[in-house]
Amino acid sequence: MDQKEKQDIRNLSRSDLKEFFTAQGEKSFRADQVYDWLWKKDVGTFAEMTNLSQQLREFLDEHFYINKLVVADKQISSDKTIKSAFKLIDGKVVEGVLIPTSKRMTACISSQVGCSLSCKFCATGRLKRMRNLEPAEIYDQVVSIKKQAEEHYAQNLSNIVLMGMGEPLLNYKNVIEGIRMVTSEEGLGMSPRRITLSTAGIAKMIEQLGDDDVKFNLALSLHAANDVKRNEIMPINESNSLNHLAQALKYFHERTGTRVTYEYIIFKDFNDELTDAAELAEFCKHIPCKVNIIEYNPIDEGEFQQAARVKVDAFANYLEERNIIVNVRRSRGKDIDAACGQLANKNEVFGEEKS
Repeated sequence: MDQKEKQDIRNLSRSDLKEFFTAQGEKSFRADQVYDWLWKKDVGTFAEMTNLSQQLREFLDEHFYINKLVVADKQISSDKTIKSAFKLIDGKVVEGVLIPTSKRMTACISSQVGCSLSCKFCATGRLKRMRNLEPAEIYDQVVSIKKQAEEHYAQNLSNIVLMGMGEPLLNYKNVIEGIRMVTSEEGLGMSPRRITLSTAGIAKMIEQLGDDDVKFNLALSLHAANDVKRNEIMPINESNSLNHLAQALKYFHERTGTRVTYEYIIFKDFNDELTDAAELAEFCKHIPCKVNIIEYNPIDEGEFQQAARVKVDAFANYLEERNIIVNVRRSRGKDIDAACGQLANKNEVFGEEKS
């Protein structure tokens, strides 16, 4: 059978596989064996499925393929952060990052090849969106970074953030399915409470998360609690104003009971004044929340600069004095362009793929 006529076997559910095997005159338990190889045992070829007959493995290879990403390159930062270039089955590349700290091992993964939102401060936003990632491609990033945590630091992966390339809520179905497999006992069995989805803010899809009663955490990339300023740096705000987002977040919280995190990259002379902090404090009144103040990571030919440390501290103190939970996040992996906002497939192996 021609490769183009084959089907990605990991797009089939367990019940789909059972129907397939039954139709071929095979015992239905073969589906459980194959499903286990595909998800728990992380195989990349049918030949590795050693409890199946040679004939059955060849038959599967004739009808299906396994969409498996591979690590094309890896860079290790001076602070032990690891950035990987994941090559996809069609040759395109996305990036993922392992962020090790004393308390946790966090995988930062991508949801799209490129991004369509064009946020001014983000290197990924300068790439066009080439395609959505499949659920298995989302899952494989976690598996690969989990192995890195074990091999390099002898620790288990503890957290996952969907803060890499792309806007997760513009790939809603695949992202939800990818997370389902990560949290399922059929997959990695991780707690959804250790997963955070970060969005630039798409109101109707935030409400959809509430309707679906998701168990993972939600972070909103806010960066300004003022529509004029937010429009300037995040074009998505023009169709998803702060008022619309506030209503969607209220709906999400009412449905899930989950505290939302607001991510606030602080830029020099743009959103680092106490008047900006006052606007943010006002926005925080809508629902129970916490704020991550993030040190800005410059990108090539970017128009923004890091805010002064004294400004950052004053900003954080202002919020804390109003009983808002605040964390100041310092950059990790800056020397290998692995920090927040820097993922852009920059060097030769990480080079932007043409569609």
